[in-house]
Amino acid sequence: MRTIRYVEALNEALREEMIRDENILVMGEDIAENGGIFQVTKGLLDEFGKKRVRNTPISEAGFVGCAVGASVTGLRPVVEIMYTDFLTVCMDQIVNQAAKIRYMFGGKGKVPMVIRTQGGAGFGEGAQHSQSLEAWLAHIPGLKVVMPSTAYDAKGLLKAAIRDDNPVIFIETATCYAIPGEVPEGDYIVPLGKADIKREGEDITVVATGMEVHFALQAASELEKEGISLEVVDPRTISPLDVDTILKSVEKTGKLIISHVACKEFGIGAEIAAQVAENGFYSLDAPIKRLGATFTPVPYSKKLEKAHFPQVEDIVKAAKELMA
Repeated sequence: MRTIRYVEALNEALREEMIRDENILVMGEDIAENGGIFQVTKGLLDEFGKKRVRNTPISEAGFVGCAVGASVTGLRPVVEIMYTDFLTVCMDQIVNQAAKIRYMFGGKGKVPMVIRTQGGAGFGEGAQHSQSLEAWLAHIPGLKVVMPSTAYDAKGLLKAAIRDDNPVIFIETATCYAIPGEVPEGDYIVPLGKADIKREGEDITVVATGMEVHFALQAASELEKEGISLEVVDPRTISPLDVDTILKSVEKTGKLIISHVACKEFGIGAEIAAQVAENGFYSLDAPIKRLGATFTPVPYSKKLEKAHFPQVEDIVKAAKELMA
């Protein structure tokens, strides 16, 4: 199987879906001639033209509202928000409009739109360009929230999101863009709401998202040398959350670590821990460990930023503490 980068997998998914369905259009700031700040939409303007690849003004509330209206009338817009932080500018359109329309009209209306955005610390971009807001979004009924960590999942999940008739927030981890992975050529779908076991293990379950999946895999390789076996579970979709796969893994290992780049306090790790405590308490041999960012804005300094959110050594340390 060929190997391509995460960012190339996203670009390929968009291109294939736009060929498949002429109702799909992409829109956002600098996404046409420039291919977007992270080059996810590179080359699409030349192939599909300005009618379907649209640069927008710097007005997230305006063009997200436009996408909501377009989706209700039959188009399937894919909107790019440069940074997850900028979702705060258009939360009314997302939370009060897109998420509610299908419910308020008794299921008769559809809102088949995708909002692509990138989030997470690790690039040294400071407090207003590095946030992880997936817990905010997962708390809203009517929204689906997707967070792929690998190139394979990025392509398959984006295709699934575009074909879904509900609004999907598709969070890309910027530090994953350059990571290569095996991706089949042609069409395939990764279903929304289905977790994936990235590595099987016996001693401890690690549920991780985004870049923390790669950190967990590195930690697993290190701990294997000391006879500790980690099972790494990637939810892939934050909402709906595949609780069953997590519970089955914890039933096997008896121990659980949850790791994400978002703040530990009130993050999705708290929901995962609650689900396991409520539905799999008697499978646990030790208290659940949650790893997350410190409860501060993201520092600009590279050294402080690295200390801000969990690294490989933090997962290794947590695993050794659980085994002790």
